[in-house]
Formats: sequence, C-alpha cells, structure tokens
Amino acid sequence: MDDDGYPKEDALEMLLQGDDEDLCLRNCTVIDKDDKKSFVWRTGKYKSIEEVKDPIIKNVAHPFNGTLLHRRIIERVGYPNPDLFLWGDETEYFYRIIQKNKIPYYTKATSIHYHPASAYSFKNDWNFNSNWKMYYYIRNRFYILKTKFSNSRLTAFFMYLGFLLAFAGTVIIFQKTNKLRKLSFIFWPMADAFTNNCEATPASILKKISQTSPYWPFTILIYQLKSFTIMIKGMFSSNVGKLKKA
Repeated sequence: MDDDGYPKEDALEMLLQGDDEDLCLRNCTVIDKDDKKSFVWRTGKYKSIEEVKDPIIKNVAHPFNGTLLHRRIIERVGYPNPDLFLWGDETEYFYRIIQKNKIPYYTKATSIHYHPASAYSFKNDWNFNSNWKMYYYIRNRFYILKTKFSNSRLTAFFMYLGFLLAFAGTVIIFQKTNKLRKLSFIFWPMADAFTNNCEATPASILKKISQTSPYWPFTILIYQLKSFTIMIKGMFSSNVGKLKKA
C-alpha cells in the first residue's frame, strides 16, 4: 500500500465480501481524500463514486492502493521486482499478474481507499539538481513496457522510444530551467534500462549530478550514444542470427 493514502474503516471487510474466488486481484475504489467522491485516477467510464451503480467495476484496478492479493497469486507470479525502486514497481507487477498470467481483476465500489488528488505534472518545472526521482521514472518505464508487451520485445522497444521522445518534447516545451541538461540526462537512465543496470541509488544520482561540469551534457550524450549504438547492434545481430537459423 502506498504511504500517502489510507483505507476507510470497513475497506477490508467490503473487499472480502461476496466473492470467494482466490485467483483474482481485488482493489478498493480510490477516492479523493478531500471531496470524498471523485476518483483520483480514471476508473472505467466514471468520474465519481456517485455515478457507480454496480458493486463491482470489472477490469479496473490501481495497485498498490487498497489492493488485495491472495497467496495463490503471489505463489504463481512471484514478488514485485525490488530493482524497480520507487517508481513503477506496482505497475510492472500489475502487468505481470494480468498480462502474463491472465489473472482477472476488478475494483470493489463499496470498498473505499482515500488518496490525495493526483496533481503532479511533468509539465511543471522540476529542479535538475535535486529531483533524483526522474532517473527512476525514465529507466523503469522500459521494464514496465517489457512486461506489458511480453509477447513482443520489439513493440516494447519502440513504445519506449516513443515515450522518450514525448518526454524530451515535454522538456523542450514546458521546462524553464536547465533544458539542455535535462535533455542529455535522459540518455543515462535510458542506457541503464537497455543494459539492465539497476545499481543507481538516490545518493549516487545526486552525487553524479552535483559533480557535473558545464560540458557534462555533451560528454554524457556522446557516451550514452555509444552505449545505445552497441545495444542496437547487439539486438539486430541476434535477430539476424535467428533469421539465418530459420
């Protein structure tokens, strides 16, 4: 459970009520803690809890906000990936459950979990020197996409490139400070995602940022482009080998 939300007193009781299916992910309805009626995130076709008439909203869930997992699901799927520190671990785990293992899921409208309104926007100007979370946001997106499109690694790859381009566009259009540094910074978590490098910590990220020189954007860009080229060559050479065998 995320640490910025809290369940209503009877949330667990209502979540357990009426369904004895073990292999099913159940989720509380995530409601704005201030107005007590609006959904924090998209929940089917509804905007508020007042519009919901059925006790179950199928094919909707928002882990880890009031999420109930039966032991059998964990035994089958495993645990969340500890390498996906801070950002996206719940999303990757969710896709592992519903995409890879085809386990059904739903939101229980009568079980309430309160959460702050989702007000954060990447369009807001973020502090380059202190916002280490951006590293994990960029790096971990590739892991999420690989799980979501587990049947097509190539699809995940191109979806990730699309995400990177969109993120770069957001920096160019909306960021007011350190645009060049923020753009070149993208290549670092991108390269770590492609090489499966999960060693970075908040402290090491901040240290690397603080020690950068005025020419850092250019030097890291060249380094990451070389890493990217090596990765692409390896990907296509392995594909060529497979084609030859076929």
